[in-house]
Amino acid sequence: MRVLIIPSPVTTHFMPMIPLAWALRAAGHELLVAGQPDVMGVAGQAGLHAVRTGEAFRAGELLLSLLPPGKRPVEAFGRWTTEQMSVFPPNWAAHSESVLPRYLEIARAYRPDLVLADPMEVNSLVVAGVLGVPVVHHRYGVDEVAAPFRVGAARALQERCERLGLDGLPEPTVTLDPCPPGLQLPCLDPGVPIRYVPYNGSGEVPGWLQEERPPGTGRRRVAVSMGSMALDLNGVPLLRRVLDAFEGLPDAEAIATVGEAHRAELGPVPGNVRLVDPLPLHLLVGSCDAMIHHGGTGTSMTALAVGLPQLSLPQVADQFANADRLAATGIGPNVADAAAQNDPVRVREAVEALLSTPGHGKTAREMQRAMAAMPSPAQVAAELERLVRTGGPR
Repeated sequence: MRVLIIPSPVTTHFMPMIPLAWALRAAGHELLVAGQPDVMGVAGQAGLHAVRTGEAFRAGELLLSLLPPGKRPVEAFGRWTTEQMSVFPPNWAAHSESVLPRYLEIARAYRPDLVLADPMEVNSLVVAGVLGVPVVHHRYGVDEVAAPFRVGAARALQERCERLGLDGLPEPTVTLDPCPPGLQLPCLDPGVPIRYVPYNGSGEVPGWLQEERPPGTGRRRVAVSMGSMALDLNGVPLLRRVLDAFEGLPDAEAIATVGEAHRAELGPVPGNVRLVDPLPLHLLVGSCDAMIHHGGTGTSMTALAVGLPQLSLPQVADQFANADRLAATGIGPNVADAAAQNDPVRVREAVEALLSTPGHGKTAREMQRAMAAMPSPAQVAAELERLVRTGGPR
């Protein structure tokens, strides 16, 4: 079987598909990634063959250019509405216009039996429709954006689809969903379950992480990661408030991932806070007792895979829905309002609630067990092979 992978030009959209790509390759299938320069690094680190297409998309830079100086997305835009998410933005329209002809050229030459993509890459639907092959979309977690985004894309791409002989933008043949039972938005059509296997890139395990935590300290280790994009989007002051909340908490220590570029702006931190260089998050969370993050689905799903309670401080797009679902299922508190995020007292209260509520940990461990019971990428790979062989989903 020949599989063409078309990720949208955002690395965090691509990474959840990597374990399935490995499973397909291990089963003997051929894989080719077609994508913009933004995702070539991920493809290379994962050992996948890839074809570079077009210019870099630079999603973070585009979003930063829309922000007032010093403002985070949540301060500038608030929570996105369904109506806002159903608009096909000009930058995504330009992305489609620039890469779709090349994607079709690559696909016609490669002759795939199956197209695999994330839900934001609507070009994959056009490519698969023109070639007459199944297209599989792989959700990356709680998915508030994809359905309204596809509605807007269908309107914007209608004429282009008709010129290519399609009635309109096709729907995915199959949608894979890594969310364990109860976490996904109830309003979404159920997807085919696939176990979430954390992949956050490759890297060397630092020496300090290999050291055993001193016995008898009683300190709970909390991973703090706002993601590189959230920090780039004027998020360092928020991180400072989070880390300041650990001042005077004798039974807790924070391990915060912060790149060198942001450390000078961050300034001094409490003595029970350790700043470390960014590293693949799945290497860190296994040694931790709780997680504080920006609401990113990759971050939260990686923490869930090891059963960590979580505090979410969402900033943009689907991070709000993800944070809502984590809170609704009892995995941890959610501080989604910009004013509350800017209040050091409210942030400290949320950190203390994360660490003092036993139910959060219990629920997170139950979710971890439910996640572990979902079909593995290898099992799903076999089902996709059967889909291609028989010509339709079961």
